[in-house]
Amino acid sequence: MNIRNCLRISEWLGTSGQPAAGDFAAIAGEGFDTVINLAMPSSEGAIPDEGAIVAGLGMNYIHIPVPWEAPRVDQFHTFCRIMQYRRDAKTWVHCALNMRVSCFVYLYHTEVAGVNEPEARALMQRIWDPDDFPAWKRFIREVRSHPLPRAPES
Repeated sequence: MNIRNCLRISEWLGTSGQPAAGDFAAIAGEGFDTVINLAMPSSEGAIPDEGAIVAGLGMNYIHIPVPWEAPRVDQFHTFCRIMQYRRDAKTWVHCALNMRVSCFVYLYHTEVAGVNEPEARALMQRIWDPDDFPAWKRFIREVRSHPLPRAPES
């Protein structure tokens, strides 16, 4: 695939910037069954009918629009719950440039999945360093000070 800032994290998790409409067939062809979009509908290159394209290929589509200037902890918690629920499924996560996604995946790895911080940070820094962006530096601090609430025991 020739998608901007494409990064395969594992066999079950792929991330990227905005795929072109035709790229979703290749994503489905590699066995991914869920696409999570963290970009805003107004992001550069956004595809207005992306959900329909993805669903038409037999994949699940989840859109969590995260404003670049104001990411929120509740959006991250929603992302984590989806990732935990879908942990046995192949999931492709994208935004406009893979910056939102790489930060969310970094925090998911360190706060939920138990990946060591240097390893998780190295993956994120293959795309960018959020320490250079005040809104994202604040977001990381806020996520760390508001852990994901535990699901009730059944």
